[in-house]
Amino acid sequence: MKKIKLILSLFVLTSFVLGCSNENNDVNLDALSNPTNISALMTIKQDNTGKVTFLPRGEGLTRYEIHYGDGTVEPGFVNPGATIDHIYTEGVFQVKIVGVTLNGNKSETIQQLTVSYLAPTNLVATIANVPGNNMAISVQATANLETYFQVLFGDVPNEVPTSFMQGETITHTYAATGTYQVTVTALSGGAATTQTTQSVTISNPILFPVDFESNTLNYAFTNFGGANTIVDNNPAVGAGNGSAKVAKLTKNNGSEVWAGSFLEMGAPINFSTLQKIKLKVWSPQAGITVKMKLENLANSNINTEVDVTNSVANGWEELTFDFTGINNANNYQRIVIFFNFGNAGTGLSYYFDDIQQTSGVPVVSLPLTFESNTLTYTFTDFGGSTASVANNPDATGINTSSKVAKLIKGNASQVWAGSYIELGTPIDFSSMHKIKVKVWSPQAGIIVKLKLENLANSAINTELDATTTTSNSWEELTYDFTGVVNSNNYQRVVMFFNFGVAGTGSSYYFDDVKLSN
Repeated sequence: MKKIKLILSLFVLTSFVLGCSNENNDVNLDALSNPTNISALMTIKQDNTGKVTFLPRGEGLTRYEIHYGDGTVEPGFVNPGATIDHIYTEGVFQVKIVGVTLNGNKSETIQQLTVSYLAPTNLVATIANVPGNNMAISVQATANLETYFQVLFGDVPNEVPTSFMQGETITHTYAATGTYQVTVTALSGGAATTQTTQSVTISNPILFPVDFESNTLNYAFTNFGGANTIVDNNPAVGAGNGSAKVAKLTKNNGSEVWAGSFLEMGAPINFSTLQKIKLKVWSPQAGITVKMKLENLANSNINTEVDVTNSVANGWEELTFDFTGINNANNYQRIVIFFNFGNAGTGLSYYFDDIQQTSGVPVVSLPLTFESNTLTYTFTDFGGSTASVANNPDATGINTSSKVAKLIKGNASQVWAGSYIELGTPIDFSSMHKIKVKVWSPQAGIIVKLKLENLANSAINTELDATTTTSNSWEELTYDFTGVVNSNNYQRVVMFFNFGVAGTGSSYYFDDVKLSN
């Protein structure tokens, strides 16, 4: 029925127009009145883009003009029943809607438009410790409707926030231990923000291995009986101990026969698997008793001790204290060190370093000489290479060793073919930053690449190239890793010979991989 009425109305209107046309070919535009009931429905998209959609409304008009009120010079033109979009920044705007008739008559109205962005939602801040650095944290964040993030780490007054984007990781290192309030703010396109605050406790416990190299750890020695222990410079940096810093115990003149010092660990020592403790010592005398005593913090009467006699004077040696059968439930957390136990002090100084647990079984470490009859040198080959311990093919010149490592780059092997060996402990770059390798190659002018990797994550790596200058004789190549990040814990040594060239079945040899300055 509605459709029939509409058709009839159109027929009547058409007849009227045709009738008028027959009477007068001109339309009297002056008779058109001004538009009325001008307004606009303004809707803001809730995605913080600032997109506003206008649906103008009115009567007796043929066109609308939208003057946005934000400084845009040209208005938007809209036909009746249609919409138009415009992008705003956040703020309050006076929007003018103009209705225009066919003869140009206009009516207008002004409506206030408030564009206020929504605050971000679902803010999740992830704060984690940085592996290898007890003083540092990493921060990541996600949120909906965010533009970017800012973080305040809470450790300095009048802190300037650090900005970052979603998917980015920000790290921060604290100068001191303590509890800090870390505030992460998600910002939208406007003033609305969302914030979260988390408490972060920065502690720097003394844990194995103890190497005295940290600038943030507090190596708080407690002295007794006339001894005094401090962190000091290494008196003999070399192959036996390349560390820059060590502990120095001075047994003052006339001190007690039992004079010594102790250091408290950040947690009880876990003897469930490793029941031996080793440390490097330097003494001006050989044949003295070095005692290590372990105590419970709450009750020093719960203790155990082991004596070892040193054998080297004026040089570093490694001593191992065997606590096999120790009662792990006693929670030993205090390590007490005595030098020349049983004899009164004479003012001599003793040094110790690198306190750590061990199985007592020798492990592969630098320098790699391949001479040990007890160590197992396990090579992992890839790309078509094969490595093994072999007899020195040319025991002359700078290398008269009996045993060396031999790498065969098989015929048609990959250009990146090589082999690696894993060390028992990470390489310590704290004082020495170069690695020397003796190599023997049948060709001069080839690239020998040395790559170091983290065991847990091979993506953490660093590599350097060196070029041979001789053929069929030994030469020493030096790789300068100055600036290396020691906390990356490089423990895998990877060797490539004639890198970048496919294998031809040639054999290459290397030996005496060692730290150096």
